[in-house]
Amino acid sequence: MTAASGPTDDRDPRVTLFGHWICPYSVRVSFALSERGIGHHVVDVPPTAARPRGYVVPEEFTANSPLGEIPLVRIGDQYRADSLPILEWLEDRVDAPPLLPSGSAARDDVRSAMAWVDAEVFGPMIGVYYGTRPDRVADASRRLAAALAELGRRLGDGGWLAGGAPSLAEAAVVPCYVRLEGLRRLGFDDPVDPATADHAGRTLALAGGRAVAWSNEQTDEFVGRFEAYRARRRDAAGGPSSAG
Repeated sequence: MTAASGPTDDRDPRVTLFGHWICPYSVRVSFALSERGIGHHVVDVPPTAARPRGYVVPEEFTANSPLGEIPLVRIGDQYRADSLPILEWLEDRVDAPPLLPSGSAARDDVRSAMAWVDAEVFGPMIGVYYGTRPDRVADASRRLAAALAELGRRLGDGGWLAGGAPSLAEAAVVPCYVRLEGLRRLGFDDPVDPATADHAGRTLALAGGRAVAWSNEQTDEFVGRFEAYRARRRDAAGGPSSAG
């Protein structure tokens, strides 16, 4: 995955994403930008936990990110942080094929699906890779499988999360799909609902999905980071049964 999305000569110099491929919240924004065909520049800012020693955070990012975390988007001289608000802000500010429908009821359906993903999918997903005790990882795995099964039941007649076409709801959930292989290697060993697996494949086949899909090397780096994290926690606790 490259640092910038879209053809080099088609970028809109007004749109800049401060983000990083390993951050699930940045992936949401990258997916939406690419799926909508919005040319943009990317300033690579690793999330706090992944910043290498000696990394200097860009002054512009520090000055405009309220919490000091990615993603942050600049359009012209205006900034917006937090992935879900960014997605809607881009819909309002950039003239490109939308991922948010025009009708109020349809928009409410998309927003409801996005909020559900945030509340039900991301928690157990993060619990899998930050878990340091086998029982905690297994519990997070079961909860993630249950959430993905519910996601499959929520798919509409058109096979998408909100309506008959891809929407911002797909942008909300795509970070989970991107890291499924890594999650497997870190302890997610429950089956994925077939309808959800099909949805994941179709989402990753979209232009936005192709733009954010991980290479084998990125999956390896993701897994390696959390294996090292678990090892540090075990060492700090003096054995294999550290809390987590």
